[in-house]
Amino acid sequence: MHANRDGKILNQVQSAHPLAALDGPPAGAAFLPQALDCLRIGITLYDSSERLTYANRHYFYLFRKFPGHDQLIGRSYEDLVRLEVETGATRLPDGVSGLETYTARRRLQLAEGNSAPRDIFLDDGRIIEIKIRRTPNGAIALWADVTGARENYGRLTNAVEMSTDAFAFWDSRDRLVMCNTGFATIHGHFGERTLQGLDYEELLTATLDRDLIALDESRAGFMARRMHTHHAPAGVITVRLKNGQAFLLRERAMPDGGRASVFTDITDRTRTEAALAEQGQVLEQAHRTLERQNEYLAALARRLDDAERGATQAKQAFLRTMGHELKTPLNAIIGFSDLLRASAGRVSSTQVSEYAGLIHGAGHNLLTMLNQILDLTKIASGNFLLQRETLRVRAVFDQACESVWDAVHAKALDIQVECPEDLCIAADQSALLNALGQTLNNAVSFTHNGGYIRLTAWREDSLVCLQIKDNGPGVAPEKLPSLTQPFTQVSVAGSEHHGGAGLGLTLVKAITEQHGGQLTLSSEPGKGFVVALRLPPG
Repeated sequence: MHANRDGKILNQVQSAHPLAALDGPPAGAAFLPQALDCLRIGITLYDSSERLTYANRHYFYLFRKFPGHDQLIGRSYEDLVRLEVETGATRLPDGVSGLETYTARRRLQLAEGNSAPRDIFLDDGRIIEIKIRRTPNGAIALWADVTGARENYGRLTNAVEMSTDAFAFWDSRDRLVMCNTGFATIHGHFGERTLQGLDYEELLTATLDRDLIALDESRAGFMARRMHTHHAPAGVITVRLKNGQAFLLRERAMPDGGRASVFTDITDRTRTEAALAEQGQVLEQAHRTLERQNEYLAALARRLDDAERGATQAKQAFLRTMGHELKTPLNAIIGFSDLLRASAGRVSSTQVSEYAGLIHGAGHNLLTMLNQILDLTKIASGNFLLQRETLRVRAVFDQACESVWDAVHAKALDIQVECPEDLCIAADQSALLNALGQTLNNAVSFTHNGGYIRLTAWREDSLVCLQIKDNGPGVAPEKLPSLTQPFTQVSVAGSEHHGGAGLGLTLVKAITEQHGGQLTLSSEPGKGFVVALRLPPG
């Protein structure tokens, strides 16, 4: 800053003329210049003829090559823009043909009083953002150093662009702020810049109009489901394109009121699952293997229950025993994989598919049983900690249905959700989805092809009731109490269900009671099965 600036600036800005442009109260005029000079943002005032009437100290810090304050007052905004370039303080941006064009663009912002910010680039690499607003007596301009913010935004943009997932960020008004090329491609665009500022629903409608999405429901139903998932605190939905690609779309609310959308390509996984579904013989063999494993675990549990020890000792002994006893099926899995690895050149594709199906099915079911047992053990030991939050019941139902969608589709089941949109509960999302998943898996397994499953919820006194009902073969009422005991299975005449470890409803009951709720079961032979979870409201 020039030597004559400190004294003369203060005398100049204390006059009534420059302060009048701010429409400030006269009583504060004597202190306003000192206050403005303390700001770390440049402030300039212009009269109705676009001539400079005031500039605070930080403005001269930004433009260090400018002459003193007294040499700038009275000069037009256009002259000042030219001075920026001529002194080398500002460089012309890429794509601008010359000084005249650049000056005209800068002056247009002042003339219109456009509140949209504009970036200018200084010769030392800094980026300055200008915001201009018209006042009754002229205009006021704010000059802020946004170099760090722009660099951070650039890094974020590069990171998002490098991701294998498709990303999009929406502001609090649900308008697109930023996305990568992958997101633009999914929606039929070649560049992400053409999408910025679009409303979420507007973009979704345009994508449907382009006929890019493969719908297995009505257009209105798909739109409603997408919008519901988008506005939920956290939502997941599968989107399939007509070109054969499949994506897992995850939506999540951001702290600033905006939202983030992430599309993960699951095309290969979807095709693999479809191929495995066609291997009926392999699945049948996996079910028989699982049945033998379940019988073994059930017998082991009965032996432990018969022992004359307390409940805690029985659970600890059971876990120690499992560490040894599960080696047998695991050794079989390792054996199949070793066989594939050792005989890679001699095994046919049919045998590879069969062995892989056996390994995948047995391993997946063993993992499910182990997770059930570990969750029950955590609950019994008091180490199952709940992260309660307010959850919309409809969103939780939709996520639970999504987890069994393939099995529902394979059996041509009619699954419907009936729930008020504003009904909420206070629960741990992961634990509640686990309980609903166990219940829905049972309903899908026991319900005959072409049957139905209904998920309903309503407010009941001081609790919220979540009900899952099917029209399967049902269970005799006297057998219902035993269903929540560990390793208990009830045979159902005419059912295609191939058994299990008998831990599903035990875990559902334990999770419900951890939330301070109640689990009730009701059924009659031939009249279906009803599970009701009553949980605290949110």
